[in-house]
Amino acid sequence: MQAVFVTILWASSWVLIKIGLTDIPPLLFAGLRYSLGAVVLLMIYWRSKNRIVPQQLAKKTWLWLAAYGIIYYTLGQGTQFVSLKYLPAVTTNLILSNIPLAVAIMSIILLKEALTILQWGGMALSMAGVLLYFLPVQIVPAQWPGILAAFIGVLANASASILGRALNRKGDLSALWITLVSMGIGSPLMLAIGLSTTPFPTISLANWFIIGWLAVVNTAFAFTLWNHTLKILTATESSMINTLMIAEIPFFATLLLGEQVTGKEFAGLVLVMAGIILVQLSALKTRS
Repeated sequence: MQAVFVTILWASSWVLIKIGLTDIPPLLFAGLRYSLGAVVLLMIYWRSKNRIVPQQLAKKTWLWLAAYGIIYYTLGQGTQFVSLKYLPAVTTNLILSNIPLAVAIMSIILLKEALTILQWGGMALSMAGVLLYFLPVQIVPAQWPGILAAFIGVLANASASILGRALNRKGDLSALWITLVSMGIGSPLMLAIGLSTTPFPTISLANWFIIGWLAVVNTAFAFTLWNHTLKILTATESSMINTLMIAEIPFFATLLLGEQVTGKEFAGLVLVMAGIILVQLSALKTRS
């Protein structure tokens, strides 16, 4: 149940982000959230009795951690906020749900991994869901920046997933340490870009509360709790629970933001979710 609770927290973030974006520029908003989250996570890590500080990391490892932070946080999370600025949360969620498919394709190209029939079937099912959701195409010009940002986010998150897989294979680097260092590098860069491209707005007390909640609860606390559940759950269980967000985000967006989901769009979401589950199950079975 703790893992499910974490996915609910992460899904609720989308609602809070949409609310905050009415007054805060996206990159500045994302930079504030994750920079503050990195500070809180550092405090949690430093007070931990079981903290392990890697000794004498090679320069190459630090460079890979920096690259991971820039790709995952500066690009991946930054483009998510930009996309949510221009698109409904349900649409952004649908596009970003295809990250596992992009990972599978990149694994073929970069790692020379062969896909199973189940993975190909899952990819076809997911693409059918995307087509069902968007066709006939009715995209207004003002939404194109959000769509472009979302697809850049898919590529960035998929690249970060492959890079993160390599970093996690190093026995001397814990998941918490990788997150702490990468967030500590990528988030300030994102904040600096936000500050240099847009004037600092007048942020209301309510929006400061949203930033604080996202940083402390939905970032630092949620990741710490998720990291704890990974010690109990199998890889298959954690992967399937994480997939719940594909359904949770539209639920919150419809209930709290008033976004409308037609029957055709709902069917598309179901197909995408089913396809992602097939891809993840097959990938996990292959690794085991």
